[in-house]
Amino acid sequence: MISAPVRVVSADNGRAQVEPTAQSGCGGCASKSSCGVSGLGKYFSHNRKAIEVPCDANVQAGDELQLHMSEGDLLKAGLLAYLLPTVLALVGAGIAAALGLGDIGAVLGAANGMAAGFLLGRWSGWAPQIVAEKKEGF
Repeated sequence: MISAPVRVVSADNGRAQVEPTAQSGCGGCASKSSCGVSGLGKYFSHNRKAIEVPCDANVQAGDELQLHMSEGDLLKAGLLAYLLPTVLALVGAGIAAALGLGDIGAVLGAANGMAAGFLLGRWSGWAPQIVAEKKEGF
């Protein structure tokens, strides 16, 4: 199981809007003053968006929750989001090249394949199962 701490922004009807509470892995080490990744972490940390998750616990804004997701769900999400569009982009470029459409045709075939991959991933209707639990001691 993969877990992440979150804070409840709002809750209503068995659903909760949550945002991450833990800082990213970057920025906490001794070399953060000379690390470029640390600077990126500071830049992107202000752009955190709340997500909606199902939550059976009685929670209010400000409560701490722990989100859990299985490793299998994470792997499947990665395959749908990254591998499927990449493979279909290569297939589209290959088909265009095999038909003798030249470089522009291969680029258009790759773009169409990638778009098809994103659409198939979206239309699959699959979403990872995220379980929210109230943190111990709260």
